[in-house]
Amino acid sequence: MTEQKHHHDPLNVDEALSTSEAFLIKYKNVLLGAVAALVIVVCGYLGYKHFISEPKEAKASEALFRGEQYFGAESYELALNGDSLGYAGFLKIADEFSGTAAGNLANAYSGICYAQLGKYEDAVKYLDKFNGKDLLVAPAILGTIGNCYAQMGQLDKAAATLIKAANRANSLSLSPIYLIQAGQIFEKQGKNAEAVEAYKQVKNKYANSYQAMDIDKYIERASLK
Repeated sequence: MTEQKHHHDPLNVDEALSTSEAFLIKYKNVLLGAVAALVIVVCGYLGYKHFISEPKEAKASEALFRGEQYFGAESYELALNGDSLGYAGFLKIADEFSGTAAGNLANAYSGICYAQLGKYEDAVKYLDKFNGKDLLVAPAILGTIGNCYAQMGQLDKAAATLIKAANRANSLSLSPIYLIQAGQIFEKQGKNAEAVEAYKQVKNKYANSYQAMDIDKYIERASLK
């Protein structure tokens, strides 16, 4: 179900998306929301697994539960910093349970919360702390870091990180999105050859993706500049 969300949400690519700013604004919340959904799924699995096998993990997973509720309700400040009812907040959980799977996920949650609050530098700091090697969450986190760099105006880092995320994901659902974003950033920088190369990867490597249906217009636009 999560994979389907990635595949269907970001489909309406139209002529209005003629600049990297427009593209990033349109896709930012979709990507952050998708990452959040992936983290929740993985967190639920790890919480169950460790709840019955490791006491420290059990305590950490229990601490995350209230934060997940705030997170799902888009109460990012409360999710991040805690409440007056005993919930400590993702930041404290990440610190207190450093070295555990739940603590690792608290870093991801913290980074996403900061990104949703527009605090992109703090977002990158915590997303960078997340350690994951799977084929879904890890590249999605990396893609979110790329988007944060773009929001901060660090376009070289943004494009490089998005390309890396696309390569790591190597999937029809995520990779074309990141490649198109990177291409838009390259166009803004006047790096049109790099933009064409990113777009051609979508066309050639992910030809069966929905985004590939419209990719020729991006290739043509960048080629004519």
